[in-house]
Amino acid sequence: MATQNHRRPIARKGYTSQKRSRIAPLLRVVLGLFALCAAILVWAIAARSFAAMANSPRTTFDAIVVLGTPADDDGNPTPQLLDRISEAVHEYERGVAPRLIVTGAAAHNQFVEAEVMARVAESQGVPASVIFPEPYALDTIQNACYSARIMKANGWHSAEVVSSASHLPRAAMIFAHVPDNGLQWRMHPAPDALTSSFYSNAAVLVETLKTARYLVWTRWTEACTP
Repeated sequence: MATQNHRRPIARKGYTSQKRSRIAPLLRVVLGLFALCAAILVWAIAARSFAAMANSPRTTFDAIVVLGTPADDDGNPTPQLLDRISEAVHEYERGVAPRLIVTGAAAHNQFVEAEVMARVAESQGVPASVIFPEPYALDTIQNACYSARIMKANGWHSAEVVSSASHLPRAAMIFAHVPDNGLQWRMHPAPDALTSSFYSNAAVLVETLKTARYLVWTRWTEACTP
């Protein structure tokens, strides 16, 4: 009986080794990028944890600066915006400062955040004469920079800064780098009407990512001049 020769397939060792040699550098790049992103994230978390919430022991100030957040698409205050401006009005009524600076442009829709906050503050009994809208800032760096300019122009040297609690660590880092060494400030959190754990965790996550972006990019590329 004739026998058949069964040939085993020849392993293409050269091809396999070449394929692995191409994948290995790519894998190293991916792992390196992952490690870099993780390191930046840890840096942001640590920076938020250790951010100083004040540079002064003062309890009264020349002004209360309210950091903007978008109104809704109809121009009405969102819960977050209402929380911030209502807390600022409360601080004004307690005598913390004799005036409000409300800062924020139409950053996310056609409604200027500063104008919406000014309208709410007036509706809550604050005289228009002590409300100073700053309608040009598109982000927190500009909030700090343009508010500092208003204060410098008026000879004011101290401010309580009101915003959402998750926002304040990044805001504190930004105010610490405003190029006016005479500015005294402290951060003050607005109570949050949206108290669900999901919302709180999401807000912290978003702010942590924004802090990472600030540390590695916008702190260096978006300069504030006095």
